[in-house]
Amino acid sequence: MARLNGFLFPRSATGSSSLLPVPPWHYSGDLLTIEYRADPDAVAELLPEPLEPPRDDEDPGAVAFVVADWQSCSDSFDEVLDPIRLQYKEAFFVVRCRYEGKLWSRCVYIWVDKDFAMVRGHFQGYPKKLGSVHLTRPVTVGKAGPRLEPGGRFGATLAAYDRRLATARFTITGPSTDAGFVNSLPMLHHRWLPRIESDGTDSLDELVTVRGTDVELGPAFRGDAELELFASPVEELTRIAPREMIGGYWRSVGTTFVEGTTLGG
Repeated sequence: MARLNGFLFPRSATGSSSLLPVPPWHYSGDLLTIEYRADPDAVAELLPEPLEPPRDDEDPGAVAFVVADWQSCSDSFDEVLDPIRLQYKEAFFVVRCRYEGKLWSRCVYIWVDKDFAMVRGHFQGYPKKLGSVHLTRPVTVGKAGPRLEPGGRFGATLAAYDRRLATARFTITGPSTDAGFVNSLPMLHHRWLPRIESDGTDSLDELVTVRGTDVELGPAFRGDAELELFASPVEELTRIAPREMIGGYWRSVGTTFVEGTTLGG
């Protein structure tokens, strides 16, 4: 009988066909973060047991919309010379929750534009779907883009199934000491897989946490932000539409994922 190799499916004799290489996975990217306040009840309905909403004094309606332009690779760094496997973009919504007396960040919706990034997210517990994501890139020469300085203007869009889901705008007003508070905590996720019998139960139901190592942070910038969310027959973003804007942030980030931790199941 053949021995099959590969970190994830499809496994083969050599393992080269696997959608994902073995960790560690290294990431470098630019992130636009827009924070706002939504209906706290709409945020709470996205938190399954045993998670609880933040307390009233912890801004329970706070949400972060994050758009990222990433490069990611394995420890072989082979992807650097094959950039279609290196580059992807994603857009996601983060809220916060309480678990065992601690406050956590949690990704409730997320879209990516490459299959390897989507499946990697499923492995880590992110609820990733395929979408179309675009983000203005800063420039250091010429006029075809903003500079990372006051007055620099950025845009971001998210679409899926041929429907626009989000439009964001951000204008830098000055430097910042951070890139917001909603997405600043360790991430708490569920890894779910329904049983093949389709009987309403799960073969996999794990509560996990993931966090990067070897984190490097570029200078952070704050600014004025706008965000508009649109209706779709297969999305629910308008339920967490902004009631009040908090602000926007830009930062370049580098990190490495080695492993996560199972907290319960």
